[in-house]
Amino acid sequence: MIDRRQWIIGGIATGLLGRAAAAAARYDAVIAPAARRDVPAGRRFADLGTALAAAPRTGGYRLWLARGDWLGQHVVDVPGVALVGEDRQRTRIAFTAASGMIAPDGKHYGTYRTATLTVTAAGFTARNLTIANDFDGIAEMRKTGARLLSDDPAGPQAVALRLAEGSDAARLDAVDIHSHQDTFFPDAGRVTLNGCLVSGSYDFIFGAGSALFDRCEIRSRLRPDPQQVRGYIAAPSTLRAQPIGLVFDHCRLTRDPGVADGSVFLARPWRPSKKFADGQYGNPDAAGMAAFLDCWLDAHIAPAGWTEMWYTDRSGNPRHMLQPEDARFGEFGSRGPGAHAGRRLPALSAAEAGHIRRLATRSISG
Repeated sequence: MIDRRQWIIGGIATGLLGRAAAAAARYDAVIAPAARRDVPAGRRFADLGTALAAAPRTGGYRLWLARGDWLGQHVVDVPGVALVGEDRQRTRIAFTAASGMIAPDGKHYGTYRTATLTVTAAGFTARNLTIANDFDGIAEMRKTGARLLSDDPAGPQAVALRLAEGSDAARLDAVDIHSHQDTFFPDAGRVTLNGCLVSGSYDFIFGAGSALFDRCEIRSRLRPDPQQVRGYIAAPSTLRAQPIGLVFDHCRLTRDPGVADGSVFLARPWRPSKKFADGQYGNPDAAGMAAFLDCWLDAHIAPAGWTEMWYTDRSGNPRHMLQPEDARFGEFGSRGPGAHAGRRLPALSAAEAGHIRRLATRSISG
């Protein structure tokens, strides 16, 4: 039998060996302050942007990021880029932008241009770090004069991570993604998130891509806005031909202090506008898909679960309402004070939930 002293010594030794092994690992790029010496081997860079610019076009590029705030907007446009952080909370890739703010070119950023990190290539991975858009949504909502309004296209939309056209087979492990409105935008390809945390308050997981959230925390943040008291977790715009949209499997739906009971909807269907020969209007091929499977829900989740969302119809009416029944929503095995068992439709059967889980696992992360 090992006594307590041996156990403590063994634990210390194991920790030292683990840190030594991490320091001994070699990366293609190491981003750290010049004063840091206790870092892995690899070509040294002073900032993330320069390191990404040095990535070979053939792909397969591993970057290690030291703890600290790595500020700026960045694009991953070569395949097989892997970002590994030193510390999940203290290694932060961050920027501050909102749709209604003025960009350096003198125009509004617009939602798509606010992203702190944009991925346009396949095989992107990230582990043990934070990606954040630091726009202060709470301060904006508390303004008494002119302010950015959530329902305005030039509003407080502030994307942290965007997976855009070209992104596919992405994987995030132990990554925190933070903002308020429009936090995570998986709009193309497939992505698997394992043990991640995504926080926001308004449509904060949205887009047309296929995403599997495996044992993640989905945290709703406070909205101190008397005119916009509701929150929305997901706003999928999945195309009808695509069977899987946003699948939350064994996740925990939590809330920050102050988020009221029954104030947050699971999802609403987004029908983004698209140009057609006869005009620009909501794409009729968009029928958002979202499923919550065996998740724990705190009491902030609204009893109805799902709600409607407006879009511009063919006649030009910008407030035509798309009902949740027109999308592909469902949940199975929900538990916790926000589960509202038997009071929310549609409810998936065990067979339907199993089919979605197998299909998501096979098509996204298989």
